[in-house]
Amino acid sequence: MTLSVTDRIESQPNQSCDVELAKGPWEFDRMPGYGPGASEADAIPEPVVRPGQLPVAYQQMSEEELHERIRRAKSALGDRLVILGHFYQRDEVVQYADFVGDSFQLANAALTRPEAEAIVFCGVHFMAETADTLARDEQTVILPNLAAGCSMADMADEDSVEEAWEQLTEVYGTEPDAEGRLPVIPVTYMNSSAALKAFCGRHGGIVCTSSNAQTVLEWAFERGQRVLFFPDQHLGRNTAKAMGISVEQMPMWNPRKDLGGNSLEQLEEAKVLLWHGFCSVHKRFTTAQIEQARADHPGCKVIVHPECPMPVVDAADAAGSTDVIRKFVAASAPGDTIAIGTEINLVNRLAAEYPDRTIFCLDPVVCPCSTMYRIHPGYLAWVLDGLVEGEIRNQIVVSDEVAADAKVALERMLAAKPR
Repeated sequence: MTLSVTDRIESQPNQSCDVELAKGPWEFDRMPGYGPGASEADAIPEPVVRPGQLPVAYQQMSEEELHERIRRAKSALGDRLVILGHFYQRDEVVQYADFVGDSFQLANAALTRPEAEAIVFCGVHFMAETADTLARDEQTVILPNLAAGCSMADMADEDSVEEAWEQLTEVYGTEPDAEGRLPVIPVTYMNSSAALKAFCGRHGGIVCTSSNAQTVLEWAFERGQRVLFFPDQHLGRNTAKAMGISVEQMPMWNPRKDLGGNSLEQLEEAKVLLWHGFCSVHKRFTTAQIEQARADHPGCKVIVHPECPMPVVDAADAAGSTDVIRKFVAASAPGDTIAIGTEINLVNRLAAEYPDRTIFCLDPVVCPCSTMYRIHPGYLAWVLDGLVEGEIRNQIVVSDEVAADAKVALERMLAAKPR
């Protein structure tokens, strides 16, 4: 039997990146930073306002009572409720999801339930924003724990991107070339705020996911001479490299430095400007871990997420989005051994789903996404009880102005079909 990630952390704390993970996440909601887990060392933007902390009564409830409350509320709400669960969610929460997937799959899944009055998104803040952007006006989007942010998304804020755009406009101008291509096209990863998706919508840009990043970059290069890609440098670098763009043509843009820390010559030669951002979960994976996996399990296959650093992606047998990883495992044969470089909850769930294969996480240390781990059955029970009582708790609202521009960038993404 495969232990859940929470059970592993509680029973084997010495194999976890932080013993604090065994505590209830409400103990960290009003503390600085993202809390224990992979993002613990990341700098969080301040000030952070996190209303809606879990009431003490729910903190003190037994697991049995919390789960009973969730089941009872789901039954009472019926079709008026849809619960979305991200692949990286803990098992204790994702079991209640009506749909399980990545952020964009889930936002689209909610569209198939127009009768639902409330969309409860068990994920992180930017995901709930995307769901609210795409939802009907009458629908309410709820994030069970408002402290569930995303350190990568926070690495690119609207003011910094606007400042970068102003500097790039001074360097490149605004006039298209002889082929009608603009100097720069902004591309934001789905893992970004609604404000940055709106920025792309206003400036001729587009949104991408980890599964369609190449198609989106092809779209961008048809319309622009170069791309500003944010917030994840690794997805941008790995995707552009696979398209034949040299690393030398992909300078890093550090928002804390003038011209992103680049010379004018570097910017003139650039094809893709990579924002200085990353996912703390996927940054943990190393080539040494791949070498160790192959030494311990001769013949094993290694697949990693494209948010991993370039040397890790290059060393793996395959790389792809969460959906690609799932399909890779599904296409394997009984007896196969697969080492996976992505968030531990998904890897653990795949291992349980395919017990006739040996499936393990490349990182031997159990270190879940700090912010995904903030969603706990206590928060889910609390917001669902609120809905039963006619009270909306922890609603996520994207303004009409921001939503309109963000939807433009999202619709461009949907229209960019792979060849």
